[in-house]
Amino acid sequence: MLARKSIIPEEFGLPGLASRLPRKPVFRDRVNKARFIAKNGSCNLAHKNIREQGRFLQDVFTTLVDLKWRFTLVIFTTTFVSSWLLFAMSWWLVAFAHGDMDPARKNETHCVTDVESFISAFLFSIEVQVTIGFGGRMITEHCLAAITVLILQNIVGLIINAVMLGCIFMKTAQSNRRAETLIFSRHAVIAVRNNRLCFMIRIGDLRKSMIIGATVRLQVVRKTTTPEGEIIPIHQIDVQTESAVASNSLFLLAPLIICHVIDKNSPLYDLSAMELQCSDLEVIVILEGVVETTGITTQARTSYVSEEIQWGHRFVPIVTEEEGVYSVDYSKFGNTVKVSTPSCSARELDEKPYILIQTLQKSELSHQNSLRKRNSMRRNNSMRKGGGGGGSLRRNNSGLVPPKVQFFTPAEGGQSLNAVT
Repeated sequence: MLARKSIIPEEFGLPGLASRLPRKPVFRDRVNKARFIAKNGSCNLAHKNIREQGRFLQDVFTTLVDLKWRFTLVIFTTTFVSSWLLFAMSWWLVAFAHGDMDPARKNETHCVTDVESFISAFLFSIEVQVTIGFGGRMITEHCLAAITVLILQNIVGLIINAVMLGCIFMKTAQSNRRAETLIFSRHAVIAVRNNRLCFMIRIGDLRKSMIIGATVRLQVVRKTTTPEGEIIPIHQIDVQTESAVASNSLFLLAPLIICHVIDKNSPLYDLSAMELQCSDLEVIVILEGVVETTGITTQARTSYVSEEIQWGHRFVPIVTEEEGVYSVDYSKFGNTVKVSTPSCSARELDEKPYILIQTLQKSELSHQNSLRKRNSMRRNNSMRKGGGGGGSLRRNNSGLVPPKVQFFTPAEGGQSLNAVT
């Protein structure tokens, strides 16, 4: 038996109508990806399977500086104690070879006076290398071996002091210590500035000593795949900022807002507000400069993932003038305020400029409405405060005249519009 043919044509059926409907883009849930740079600037990178470990010993000084403090102090203590013990053994051998420890030769000339055991030799070694000189133990001019050991211990002690003290000085004066007072805003924002969609962050310096020649670099790190199928897990893309285009260093006297205009050369050009939340990109910010007090180059780093980028927000002002002095309120350093911003991408804004115009008009209307509400609330409060007599109420109410609303209707025959009140 043949199936009955439907009276409704197939193109007007539910499957046909569903196929004609425009499909909205489907955004996948963003997979939590490990960030490349942490918020405090440390690199989230682990080095494994390094076979040539001897390369680190070829640069001993840098290796010691890079070690943690507990390992540095252990090496510092072990090196000095080992050198004292080594030369204590040398002094004991010199005294033993010369016969200074023989009770029968007590009244004869000794190489080192009052060195009668290994403990006394160890104490004399410490006195020689640290140049304490208590005065009880000393060498004489009758023993050439003792003079030679004294010269060698002085040379070795000076080398150990120079290396270890230099290592500790470099650890205490490292550039990352100065970077602790260079701060970044907790979130980045995307908003319209000068009729262009911009990516903005805020940086600041808590110290009064300035950073000379400060520069800011932005990079976008994301996982990309080339047309040939090669997967690049960490693809770094440079992002231009306004200061970089002007090729001038920053005058970081007060907190500054670093702005990146999202144009056709920007990696954020094709991202809308929804696509940004689903992307796995990471924006790395690098601030470099020379410390004014020490002359050492310092670098501060941070990063922003998609969850830390607020679309349609703007930083609040924090610099005010009070009694002839500019004041910075760091309690509002990372505060933002929501502003009207198109949720489409920068490419769509360039292709459809009317979207930005409509957004700005809506923002202006909402601002005017908020001003009207604020004024009406002030007026009502003033009426409540001064509402004792009826005459004052009448005077206040007389000023509240309802505005005239005009509606324009097209006239017949294409004539001018008529106003109806």
